[in-house]
Amino acid sequence: MPDPQRVFVVGCPRSGTTVVQALIARHPAVHSFPETGYFESLYGSIRRRWGDLGAHGEHHWYHRLGLARSSGRRRLRRLEQMLSGGKPARAAPLTPAACVRRYVDLLDGCARRSRATLWVEKTPSHLIYIEEITRDIPDARFIHVLRNGADVMASIMDGDLHQPTHDFGGGLAVWARRWNRSIEMHLACRDSPRHLLLCLEDLAARPQWGWQRIREFLGLDASLPLLPQPASRITDPELEPWKRTAASGRLQLSARKVDALFGPAAQAWMRDHLRDYAEVRTLISGLRNASPVQDI
Repeated sequence: MPDPQRVFVVGCPRSGTTVVQALIARHPAVHSFPETGYFESLYGSIRRRWGDLGAHGEHHWYHRLGLARSSGRRRLRRLEQMLSGGKPARAAPLTPAACVRRYVDLLDGCARRSRATLWVEKTPSHLIYIEEITRDIPDARFIHVLRNGADVMASIMDGDLHQPTHDFGGGLAVWARRWNRSIEMHLACRDSPRHLLLCLEDLAARPQWGWQRIREFLGLDASLPLLPQPASRITDPELEPWKRTAASGRLQLSARKVDALFGPAAQAWMRDHLRDYAEVRTLISGLRNASPVQDI
């Protein structure tokens, strides 16, 4: 079989990347994976890349020698064990480029075994590693998922309060800067033929239109009907229970949490500090409002 197409779904956390990945994975020609978090482990400096105040880059001796971070090499071996069902046969490579080649070979192999012509991986923070991914995987394609900033803030704050993970810590000001930074990175890719930018609100309001854009971008066979559920794994519902609904791959917006979580002062602060999303949405899709239509 020829090499499968390699697709990354990226975006600010809590923007709808899981449901978009799951929608793509409902196509019979697609193989999907749980989040690998691989490029964060391999290249690090996540806080500096997000532009967090006071964050510093990582300049270790092994960077100067062109060697891979040990966390990236360990993550590669864990992924091999998880996705191949056995102990890795070899030690992880020493250089970042060789580690990425082995990572791609691993995902390619999983896709071939399932007779898929395309694999899709979704780690939201891979957005800030697009330069490295594009350099190391020149044929990679990216689907960017954007969502209203206030709704993202509410989802992250709700997650920090109620979900058993440290991924959503940092507070409102930190995540507002990160969301603004994500919008900058999305828009920087807007004119590239290997990048497709989609607003979650437009996908939910016009799912047939959204699916057509995704299908045409990826060259997926339109004659094959979507499966009721993804055929391959999207997430672990025991470890990530908040993703259970999104893992169905059915596009719909959950109830807004902004008014329940934020008072007037916090909402005013967000209006002053978050980029105008209506402007961004118009730049990307030309749609400010759309009437809901039947789900797919």
